[in-house]
This record gives sequence, C-alpha cells and structure tokens, in this order.
Amino acid sequence: MPLKLRDRLAAVCLATSFLLPVQAADLPPLAHTLTALSPRPSPGLQLKDIDGRPHDLAQLRGKVVLVNFWATWCPPCRREMPSMQRLKDALAGEPFEVLAVDVGEDADTIHAFTSQLDATLGFPILLDPRGHAMRAWQVAGLPTTYLVDRQGRIVARAIGGREFDHPEMIAAVRALLKK
Repeated sequence: MPLKLRDRLAAVCLATSFLLPVQAADLPPLAHTLTALSPRPSPGLQLKDIDGRPHDLAQLRGKVVLVNFWATWCPPCRREMPSMQRLKDALAGEPFEVLAVDVGEDADTIHAFTSQLDATLGFPILLDPRGHAMRAWQVAGLPTTYLVDRQGRIVARAIGGREFDHPEMIAAVRALLKK
C-alpha cells in the first residue's frame, strides 16, 4: 500500500477513534463465514517475519494455510488477531498453519501491538512493507483472509473481520483438512 494512502487511512481511524470511547462490547460481532472460490493457484508468498526469519508459502504444501493480510491501525484486524491464535490452538496437531501478513508497517510497531495482547501469538507475522504481496494477492482492503488448500490453491476468501475460532470457521477448515 502506498505510504500516503496508509497514513491517510490511519489518520482517519485515529481521528474517529477519539470521537466516542468504544468498548469491544459496543462493537458489532465479527463475521464467521468464508466465501468459497473456484480453486486457483496462490501467488507466491516469500517474506520475512518480524524476527527476520524467511518464510515461503510453497514450503507449506501439504498443509491448509490461513493467510491473513492486516495492519495494526485497522480496528477489525486488531480484533480478529486473538481468534486466529484460538483457531490455531483448536487445530493443534493438524496439518494447519496461519500466516499473518502485516502491510506497510515495521517490526517495532507490530511488537508494540502484540505486547498488548492477552495471549502470545504462535504463528508468524510476516512483513510486507511495500505492499508487493498485497497486490499480488489482489487484496483490496484490510483485513482480507485467504484459505489455501494442501495443493497450494486459494479455495476461500474473507473480506473484513472474522471470528476465526467460531465453530463454523473451525468446521470449514476441518472439512478442507479431510480433502
């Protein structure tokens, strides 16, 4: 995402957040569905995580992978992050992975955000500082999430915040794991 656009979006989110104090209980619930897509090959995804370690989606063939594009300044992105960890925990021992791709931010910003969470995230947070991966995956807004099957094909998408540990979401991933 061009820096100017990201900065404008962040400024709007920041400015409107001071208008009324909003508690999580005051916010509408996150959705819990995915939109099925005709299977198509996923674009490459080779990025470093916030600790500088390289990750390559191609190395995860044989696993179902949830790829989530997000940013710390995005309220629904922030809200859904803990539920991605709960989904990962619910599927522990299964061939399932989560990759969170932060768009346009640095590792220090992400570390500051994750340090505020109640739980430690056990999945990699990848850095897409210039939005190249976001464009390759045709992400139009944040958050956007893709479900990649064991063959490396995108089979589902969600645009907007999700409650990833909702029983319907867990069932959808488990059904894909059985294929």
